[in-house]
Amino acid sequence: MSRIGKKPIPIPSGVKVIMKPGCVEVSSSKGKVVENIHPNITVDLDQEKNELTVNRPDDSKENKALHGLFRSLLANAVHGVSQGFEKKLDIVGTGYNAKLKGNILELQIGFCLPKQVAIPEGIQVEVPSPTKIAIKGCNKQQVGQFAANVRKIRPPEPYKGKGIRYENEVIIRKAGKSFGSG
Repeated sequence: MSRIGKKPIPIPSGVKVIMKPGCVEVSSSKGKVVENIHPNITVDLDQEKNELTVNRPDDSKENKALHGLFRSLLANAVHGVSQGFEKKLDIVGTGYNAKLKGNILELQIGFCLPKQVAIPEGIQVEVPSPTKIAIKGCNKQQVGQFAANVRKIRPPEPYKGKGIRYENEVIIRKAGKSFGSG
């Protein structure tokens, strides 16, 4: 059995799990996440122990992979609706900053016009300071994808490190041109 797949997923209080054919809906006051389930995988809800278990029909290579995958996806859904996910971005560079205008994140990052990014539904964005962006939400994939899309607009460059980076990201710097006598 898969080491990850055989672990049951504990359901915290306040989280509601609804089993539907082909999908599992996890919801709480923070939000709702719906995960589609592969036909080979079965998910059982134990009301007494308050936990989810993921099972597979046989030990084929494909089913082993799916077993661990769907267990992780469901665990992320439960974690997302109970505690949420957050990604933090730093903006590095002279004059680079971010502003929140309604449902649009406006970035001034060295282009002649500010770049505007529409915030998708289910994602909350905070700008605690002009050089910091906090992206929060219930769905881990959505939060990570939106953070990657924002970072992609101006990724950090290796010479001065200017650009948008994740909070604890280490940028490998390069030496600039060196002038020698010649």
